[in-house]
Amino acid sequence: MTQSPLTLYLAAPRGFCAGVDRAIKIVEMALEKWGAPVFVRHEIVHNKFVVDGLRDKGAVFVEDLSECPDDRPVIFSAHGVPKSVPNAALARNMVYVDATCPLVSKVHIEAQRHSDNGLQMIMIGHEGHPETVGTMGQLPEGEVLLVETPDDVATLTVRDPENLAYVTQTTLSVDDTADIVSALQMRFPAIVGPHKEDICYATTNRQEAVKAMAPKCDAMLVVGAPNSSNSKRLVEVGARAGCGYAQLVQRATDIDWRSLDGITSIGITAGASAPEVLINEVIDAFKSRYDVTTEMVETAIENVEFKVPRVLREPA
Repeated sequence: MTQSPLTLYLAAPRGFCAGVDRAIKIVEMALEKWGAPVFVRHEIVHNKFVVDGLRDKGAVFVEDLSECPDDRPVIFSAHGVPKSVPNAALARNMVYVDATCPLVSKVHIEAQRHSDNGLQMIMIGHEGHPETVGTMGQLPEGEVLLVETPDDVATLTVRDPENLAYVTQTTLSVDDTADIVSALQMRFPAIVGPHKEDICYATTNRQEAVKAMAPKCDAMLVVGAPNSSNSKRLVEVGARAGCGYAQLVQRATDIDWRSLDGITSIGITAGASAPEVLINEVIDAFKSRYDVTTEMVETAIENVEFKVPRVLREPA
């Protein structure tokens, strides 16, 4: 049977970012240095395939420090943690390694600096997301107010409208965040913003590639986890940029082939915590069903690399 022709557009950049690469490397190097088990507070990155692979090597994933023994190393996830977590680890004389993405740490430092200057903080983010919890937890309770939508801005009760600053979660939609920032600036003209955009380069680059690719495609798949903020944003960006069908899949087995019936073009990208092996698995699934022609849609070249903490570079 002859296969129908299909143009497969592949977004670049896609998949792993430098912060995710570094976090996974930290767990692997910790296992090499101290042996198993090494405890990890929260999923190191939001991807089941990655987490399961590290679990097989001896990583134990927990949600709370209280689940960790005092005598084994613990790693904090790439999303960052409230200040109370390393403080609790220090109080128990635990060996800990902080795998917080350096770009998230930058937001933490920014929030602290503004607070030290007497400004009340407003965080643009998603309630309950570990990164938001970690950033808000850098300051005493009540010092950071959370907004998720432009409508939230209207109901904010602030201490002093003349002494405010805002920070954002690094994995948000660039366009949605711009709308919230506009609302904040309209209501609080004196509000201080970050020197440089908080939304990380990888989030921005992946969204730009999707915007360039979406109008060409009948459908688009984002390889990523359902709890991955940046992956979910890629689906929204694709739909908004003109792609009729945009769907999140964890891997090839999740593809809803009936929804793709009759398509002649598909766009494929992946969130920042999705490994290339899962992207290739999805591409191979299309190649087994269609006569595929692949075209790259490249909007940026990434060459960022973050060093792992010194403790892992020193001999045991």
